[in-house]
Amino acid sequence: MNLKRVVVTGLGALTPIGNTTDEFWNGLITGVSGAAPITRFDASLFKTQFACEVKNLDLDQFMDRKEARKMDAFTQYAMITADQAILDSGLDLETLDKSRSGVIWGSGIGGLRTFQEEVTDFAKGDGTPRFNPFFIPKMIADIAAGFISIKYGFRGPNFVTVSACASATNALIDAFNYIRLGKADVFISGGSEAAVSEAGIGGFNAMKALSQRNDSPETASRPFDKDRDGFVLGEGAGALILEELEHAKARGAKIYAEIVGGGMTADAYHITAPHPEGLGASSVMKITLEDAGLQPEAIDYINVHGTSTPLGDVGEIKAIQKIFGDHAYKLNISSTKSMTGHLLGAAGAVEAIASILAINNNLVPPTINHFTDDEAFDPGLNLTFNKAQEREINYALSNTFGFGGHNCSVIFKKYH
Repeated sequence: MNLKRVVVTGLGALTPIGNTTDEFWNGLITGVSGAAPITRFDASLFKTQFACEVKNLDLDQFMDRKEARKMDAFTQYAMITADQAILDSGLDLETLDKSRSGVIWGSGIGGLRTFQEEVTDFAKGDGTPRFNPFFIPKMIADIAAGFISIKYGFRGPNFVTVSACASATNALIDAFNYIRLGKADVFISGGSEAAVSEAGIGGFNAMKALSQRNDSPETASRPFDKDRDGFVLGEGAGALILEELEHAKARGAKIYAEIVGGGMTADAYHITAPHPEGLGASSVMKITLEDAGLQPEAIDYINVHGTSTPLGDVGEIKAIQKIFGDHAYKLNISSTKSMTGHLLGAAGAVEAIASILAINNNLVPPTINHFTDDEAFDPGLNLTFNKAQEREINYALSNTFGFGGHNCSVIFKKYH
């Protein structure tokens, strides 16, 4: 079958280190940490009292207050970044064939804050069932895609992928496949998450997944460092406009990059722990390279899942060494979660944007907060510690892995 080519023509980002794509990129290349004490609630009794929150967001700039009240924060974030990406793409919504335009979004949890607030209010009451009429539509994860499609009138495929921290990459790969199979011309794709709440922090604390470095939040996310002690919870969204190449060329679109391969696998091992040898991680990178028709030597940069957990970081690097062999020592590898924290279901979208901008700028964002080498990692690997590095980047691979053993990888190519 003659597959269509798929390109990225618009970007939108709302992150703990910047509320626009430009601000986000500037934060990445200058090594800014988005971690700080939690402001959303009183976290003084929690084991972890910090997170990577979205900062200085004035919702009134983006949407009517009445409309905003119908949405959980994860949907608000989705709407803001979709707006940014549509504007950036230059799409003419008047002439666009909206029956061939869709929305595939990702979210790992959906409206966690809404669920917590509604149930807490009920439990504090006298037992009389009083719930917000928007409780269910605010909570369900698919509503982000629904709201986006309603705003723009996109009537093509419309759904949300839920595969924990792999959700947004899962969404991008699904959109990529629909377009290259000729089933659509344009997608708004990406992911959003807003889990910084008592339930979010408390739940991840109970799993012992989060860093507890309360005395130094800004250095808590430290992938590959010997003293890493868990991830830092983040929030935000990333949106990408994916478009069939000829459709983009016909309208004179600015093209950021081409998507050339995507893969999905499962560890089939444990509900939360990664496979210790990185079995699922290695297999997903292998099939993604095969899907793209590339040899491992073609890849210049890997934006790793790299959450800053003791087990996860080791398994991923083992997988990279297995698949890339000697070429692993010629790669740049970095974890932008060292700056943004872990955006859960939005991570894949935000990290896809980081990978695309790295290609466009021939600049690798750093893995910040490296203080102490860990003997578990070969010192010959270039993990891009502490400072951005210049290099020609023609192909970048982005990994995201989720609880449940879900693994997704996607490859972006410099567009010539």
